[in-house]
Parts: sequence; C-alpha cells; structure tokens
Amino acid sequence: MSKTFNIAVFHGDGIGPEIMAPTLDLLRAFGHDFAFHDCPAGATSYLDCGSDLPRTSLDTARSADAILLSALGDPAVRYPDGTEMTPQIDIRIALDLYAGIRPVRVVPGMKTPLNIPEGRVIDFVLVRESTEGLFHTQGKGTVTEDYAEETLRLTRRTTTKVCDYTFRLAQDRKAAGHMGRVTSVDKANVFRAFAFWRDIFDEVAKEYPDLTADHAYVDAMALWFVLKPWDWDVMVTENMFGDILSDLGAGLMGGLGMAPSADIGDDHAVFQPCHGSAPDIAGQGIANPFAMILSAGMMMDWLGRRHDAPQMIEDARRVQSAVDACLAAGETTGDLGGTLDTRGAAAAVIARL
Repeated sequence: MSKTFNIAVFHGDGIGPEIMAPTLDLLRAFGHDFAFHDCPAGATSYLDCGSDLPRTSLDTARSADAILLSALGDPAVRYPDGTEMTPQIDIRIALDLYAGIRPVRVVPGMKTPLNIPEGRVIDFVLVRESTEGLFHTQGKGTVTEDYAEETLRLTRRTTTKVCDYTFRLAQDRKAAGHMGRVTSVDKANVFRAFAFWRDIFDEVAKEYPDLTADHAYVDAMALWFVLKPWDWDVMVTENMFGDILSDLGAGLMGGLGMAPSADIGDDHAVFQPCHGSAPDIAGQGIANPFAMILSAGMMMDWLGRRHDAPQMIEDARRVQSAVDACLAAGETTGDLGGTLDTRGAAAAVIARL
C-alpha cells in the first residue's frame, strides 16, 4: 500500500505565498500521495495572533514527514527590541536540524557574474551547521551602554553529526561522479573553538578513507569562491560562516532566486528557498519561483531516500533537469533576464516535466 506523505506547509510572508502556490501545483502533478497541511507563521501570523510561530504550527511540523517552508518575515514587522522575527531558525533549533544544505550549481542560462573558463564546472554543496556557532545566543546576547557580547558555542555532539553527514553526502556524490572531496571551512588559526572543530572533523574523516579531506580558512574560501569555485565538492562550516558563504554561493548562480536549501536532522527536515520575503515586489507576480521549486525537489529526493521510494528520487532529478532546461531556453523571470512572471516560469517547468 502506498504511503501518504504528510507535508507541513508554511506559505510565508511577502512573495512567500506567490512562489509556494505553483510549487504545490507542481508537486501534485507528480501523482505522489502528498497531504499538505497549512501552518501559519512569520510576520503575518505575528500580526494576526501575536506569535510568529504558533504552537499548533510547530506541532504540525514535528509530526509531518517533511516541512516545506517559503520565505518568512518582514523587516517592517519587528519584536519590541528591534530584532526581526526568524521562526525558520526557531524551527531548526526545536527540531535539531543541524545540517543546512546549500547546493551551488551554475548551468547554461544562469546570469553568473563569473567568466567561467572552458571545461570548468561549478557544482558544489556547502553544509552549514545550523543550530549552534555564533547563533547560540541569538536574542540572548549581552548589551550594555559600553559593550555588546554574543557567545559562539560548538559542541562535540553536533559538530560530529554535521561532519559525519557531510562525509556521507560526499560519498553519495562520489558515487554519482563527483570528486569525493570534503573541506572543513574554519578559522582555526585564530580561535580555539575552531581548532576544536577541526580536531573533530579530522576524527570523523578517518572513518571515510575513500574520500579526500582537507581544510581551508573562511576568509581564503571567500576568495576562492570567486577565483576557483570549480575546485570544490562538499564543504562543511560553522553557522555564521555558512550563512555568509551560502549567500556568496547564491551570487555565483546569479542571485538568491536560484538558491534552494534544506535543513536536515536525524528525524526531521525543512526545505526552503534561501531568499527573503521581498516585500518590495510582493503582490506583483514577478518573483522567481525556481528556488522554491528546487527546494521542493530536494524534499522529494530526501523523502525518496528515507522511504526507499526510487520513483520519488527520479522525480526530484527531473525537477532539477526541467529547471535547467528552462534556464537554457531563457524561460525565466526578469531577475534572470527573462520575460515570464511567477506563474509563467513555474508553468514552464511543469511543461518540461
């Protein structure tokens, strides 16, 4: 008997609902037994009921097979202390989603700012530890008249888990033809916490003798992202470093509209575009839906592997291929030089499926 996959759906704020709606249409078109459950959250929810992450929404997410999350938040809607609400981070912490997956691929048709030499291919994955690091004291840091202080925290448990996940991901990629290289990105030359991180990475690396393991400092990696992004395969780094480098990776692809992501733990996973809610263009129907669609593809791949559903894994691959084909044909939104609106770009992907 086929399984019903319960998907918690966070429609989001700003352009969030506009890119989520056609993505759900695409998922329904495959014929898998998805049951979508709406979960209020974000700035709109905060204004409606006083909570940016209602308990009922978190409970629905906790019991779901996967979580599909669109852009959340609005810079104009803030907590009394002036900070923006970030329910997506609260979900990561609550569900222990320690592995943030940020793929970076440059394919024909992308508006990359790079001049890529003939024969070079940019296709790497940045794994961001998503629950600790410099985000440890988010909302709880010390602020006085004379100084402000936040605390970076790394634990052996979580660092081991995210490094192990990264090596397993590299093994899967190597089986698919990638180089099988894992790079730890840190700042171990200055901070003792990153020397601690590096020692744990090296310990985990010993369990994967079929892979190449090495290290890079984060400032050097930011340079190499621009100068030689084709040299990398899979990287793992601390939360704040990953937050910054993932946006740089999105820039290589022409912008955040092409940047999907996943945050994965032992029992739960969230799939969402890297970009924000873009309230300046909300309601105009011009937002790029590709990052949301690609995130849904990542969700199908994860569900397929978790539940031994090879057709779902194949359908995830088809989503990526369809988006690639649209890019090559110029069937894109204005941010990528195309003429299609949100619905038109999503329809072009569905047509190619």
